[in-house]
Amino acid sequence: MALTSKTLLCILMAGTLVVSVLILWLWPRAARPGPAGWAARLGMLAVAQLCLLSVLLVAANRSFGFYSSWDELLGRSSTVQALEAAPAGGKLPPALTVKGPRSIGLKGPAPVAGQVEEVAIRGRLTGLSMTGYVYLPPQYFQAAYRTRTFPVVVAITGQPGISKNLITQLKVPQAVSEAVMAKTVRPTIYVLVRPSVVPGRDTNCTDVPGGPQALTFFNQDLPAAVSEHYRTTDTPGSWGAVGNSTGGYCALKLPMTNPARYGAGAGLSADYFARKDRDTGDLYDGSRKLQNENDLTWRLRHRPAPPVSLLVSSSKQGEPNYRPTLEFAAAAKAPTRVAKLIREEGGHNFQTWREEYPEVIRWLDAQLRDRAAPTPAP
Repeated sequence: MALTSKTLLCILMAGTLVVSVLILWLWPRAARPGPAGWAARLGMLAVAQLCLLSVLLVAANRSFGFYSSWDELLGRSSTVQALEAAPAGGKLPPALTVKGPRSIGLKGPAPVAGQVEEVAIRGRLTGLSMTGYVYLPPQYFQAAYRTRTFPVVVAITGQPGISKNLITQLKVPQAVSEAVMAKTVRPTIYVLVRPSVVPGRDTNCTDVPGGPQALTFFNQDLPAAVSEHYRTTDTPGSWGAVGNSTGGYCALKLPMTNPARYGAGAGLSADYFARKDRDTGDLYDGSRKLQNENDLTWRLRHRPAPPVSLLVSSSKQGEPNYRPTLEFAAAAKAPTRVAKLIREEGGHNFQTWREEYPEVIRWLDAQLRDRAAPTPAP
């Protein structure tokens, strides 16, 4: 039974109710003096608390998408896969497979509001893979655009988290669809993914020495897979990235390390360096040089400035990254441009990021407008 399934939550709730009724019935029988009675009542209280806690944890996981499967929760599996040999004809299997369209409440059919597809992406360079979603704008399905290509934005959720959070919590495709329908932004493909390419490990979009090549996956494998399957604009710098928290760090890191692909990136409540903790492990094999290279503020100060546009967001109250955000922006030098979205008050949460996304979507469109091939008005 899936960790995020409604059935599991209902079973746990029903089980908790049954256990509660059973405890109420047994309590008078256990209410006798002496150590045996005390132990029985303490045991019943512990069972009740355990049942209630399991309901709360599963409900929280369904709402916030910390873990998508039992294997991921227990850290038992890896998305690292051996590359398959090409068949006799020499043709490799597809790097992107569509699992099917997903109904997420867009305001109309595909030619009117667009469509979200669930996809599996397989990295041919790194051997890494992940599942995610792709939002296709309504023009993608219209006859007037059948030979046209579209700019792409990669949206990355936080860690831990699942790509579905970008749909259920941040409502990214819904916001993009409404903006496209209102003609405030151009029709754009959005790829919705998570930052981690290995269950149970926060790889911070980093090429780990002797480990997962996560940065290469996002810089090379993911764009190649998407462009192979969809009609994407691939002129230099015509792709963008956006993300929250750890995903925000990734969204800034991609244009800073691969400006030939990503011309703009927006980091919402982003980190500016990869933290080292039990979820990340040693990402740099003890190398100070590699650690510096993955510190985004250090890169702005010590590396040649890439010709990209970056946006960072924070809040004066409620966000721990306020001062690092100002330091990051102050370190930028031409031709790198950094815009700031600073709120008086906000938090490191979905509500704050959901409110910021419509403005960020418009900002990304403005930054990428001159880089991508034009599309005709319908």
